[in-house]
Amino acid sequence: MDSQQFRAALGMFATGVTVVTVRSADGELVGLTANSFNSVSLEPPLVLWSLARRAGSMPVFTRGSHYAINILAADQKELAQRFATRDIDRFAGVAWREGAGGAPVLDGAVAVFECANRSRYEEGDHVIFVGEVERCTARPGAQPLIFHGGRYFTELPI
Repeated sequence: MDSQQFRAALGMFATGVTVVTVRSADGELVGLTANSFNSVSLEPPLVLWSLARRAGSMPVFTRGSHYAINILAADQKELAQRFATRDIDRFAGVAWREGAGGAPVLDGAVAVFECANRSRYEEGDHVIFVGEVERCTARPGAQPLIFHGGRYFTELPI
C-alpha cells in the first residue's frame, strides 16, 4: 500500500468541512480548512481535530488557550477554499465575531464548537488536538458542506 492509495481510500469517507480558528498571543487571526473533526465524549464534552506537524500554523494552535471549530454550511464552499489557500489574508472580508478565549467564530456556520485547548497527541505526521467544548451553537435545518472523493458537495450525489 502506498500513501496515494491510502489517501484515495480515505477520500471515500464523506465528511463535513470545518474551518478551525484561533487568535495568536499578539492578536493575529489564524484559520484553516480541516475535515479531520470528530466527537470524543459527551461528559465532559470533547471533540478532536488534527493538523499536520509541518503546518505553519502549528505553533499558534499549540500555544493558544482556545480555538473554534466552525462547521461550514452548504453555501460556504468559497470559505472552505479561502481558508485552504496559502499566502493570503484568509480573514479579509470574512464576517466573524469573537468567541471563547478570543477565537474567531465565523458567521453563517451550521454549527460552532468553542473549545479550550485541552490536550494534544503526536501521531504519525499529524498532531491530534482534543478540545473541551465550552460553548456550542447549531442552526437546525441548515445544510452542511460535504467533502467526498476530493470534491465539495452541498448534498451527496445519488
